[in-house]
Amino acid sequence: MGSAPSKPESVIAANEKQVVVDQVTSSMSSLSIRAPTSVDGALTLSNVQAWEEEISSKPKLELARTILNHTDVREALQSRAAVIADAHVFNTEVDFKTGPITNQKSSGRCWLFASTNVLRYNIMKKLNLEDFQLSQSYLFFWDKLNKSNYYLELAIQLADAPLDDRLVYHLAGDLISDGGQWDMVVNLVETYGVVPQTVFPESLHSSLSSPLNALLKTKLREHALILRDLSSSLRSSPQHLSEAAILSTLRSKKEELMKEVYTVMSATLGVPPSSESKFSWDYYDKDGKAGHWEGTPKDFYKTLATGQYRPSDSFSLINDPRNAYGKLYTVEKLGNIWGGRPVLYVNTEIEQLKNAVVKLIKAGQPVFFGCDVGKHSDRDLGIMDTALFEYEAAFDITLGLSKADRLRVNESSMTHAMVISGVHLDTSGKPVRYKVENSWGETAGNKGYFVMSDKWFEQFVYQVVVPKALAPKELVKVYESGEKVELPPWDPMGSLA
Repeated sequence: MGSAPSKPESVIAANEKQVVVDQVTSSMSSLSIRAPTSVDGALTLSNVQAWEEEISSKPKLELARTILNHTDVREALQSRAAVIADAHVFNTEVDFKTGPITNQKSSGRCWLFASTNVLRYNIMKKLNLEDFQLSQSYLFFWDKLNKSNYYLELAIQLADAPLDDRLVYHLAGDLISDGGQWDMVVNLVETYGVVPQTVFPESLHSSLSSPLNALLKTKLREHALILRDLSSSLRSSPQHLSEAAILSTLRSKKEELMKEVYTVMSATLGVPPSSESKFSWDYYDKDGKAGHWEGTPKDFYKTLATGQYRPSDSFSLINDPRNAYGKLYTVEKLGNIWGGRPVLYVNTEIEQLKNAVVKLIKAGQPVFFGCDVGKHSDRDLGIMDTALFEYEAAFDITLGLSKADRLRVNESSMTHAMVISGVHLDTSGKPVRYKVENSWGETAGNKGYFVMSDKWFEQFVYQVVVPKALAPKELVKVYESGEKVELPPWDPMGSLA
């Protein structure tokens, strides 16, 4: 018997393809999603034509096109209501105003400016000063030198790992960032103390750090390769050296290489005072009376910069909705002083951060905090408010990312550190807006001060530093437990303000 004639393969393939399309169309219909115009995923003119027909039929979107093609969207879509609501008026402030407004200029030293702006509060109050700055460049020098050493120690530690290992590659990225964290501040001030700015003033390259950073990164990456090659040579030596002997030899070489780093830094930033050597400082107080102080940078820190709450007794509360609350977190391979205090965060609800701020301000303590300053903010007005720009109304879109989502998809992280020195409370004692002291000079904001809405605080504030004595006892207990979860080096919580 003869077999029935078979269908051509092209017909079978076409039929199978149609079945798949029908199945997909049916599935999408049940989800109230239309079938794609492009089956293979390529962008087609029919896509654009369909979008254009829909958009051009809406008068509001046509008006947006008329206005926004020749106007900065941030200016055109700025909410008048938000600007009016965000008045630079605060009914609860710290009891002593510091000055002047500082300026980090073309550098990423905001965390050092924020921390010294907090520390100078005690100094100015004790000495009755009207204007005073601690030397940010003094701490910048010691931080940069220590970060260089930290990176080379990691290079020794990871000498056997491939260069394309994710950790090795990541660490070789922004290896000596200008940025930092509160625990790094504590490492610096406890080790080196602080000095007035007049004792170690700004240099061109402390205020314009990118040329120095570029040169140092080039040298440090070269140094890392030298140490890796030496490590390989020592381990393959016929003398069969012990691990202790290998480490000792590598560190001896590292110190030789670090001399080059110090040479570059001392030439571009100046030679800083030794933390153990005495300096003299003459000053006028706000009444015009001359004063004199003499001692070491560590003495200056211990006797004048520390008040009722020592920096070493303060810790970071964070709000990271991706991770469990009530736990202690750290970030792998993140630090500045090798063997120093690790970067630690206690993760908790956003209301705990707000309550901490209000409590500190009422206690007369300015607050160091970390945030994502570039989101929904205006530098000239000095306003940070989620309602500041009417993007959704103008473009007929929804900005639906949650705080956790922004962290997950690299949309947001801590980019800047500043100081909260006041808060405006409603009749029930809840915060409405916060007074923020920035480090961008007097031309930014309201003579250097910004206003932050409570909604913006909820969405873009990630960290508040609080003394143990003023923190919730249960969170202090979490901090002191030492039972920490380690996040990878590339986690958003590892970003440096």
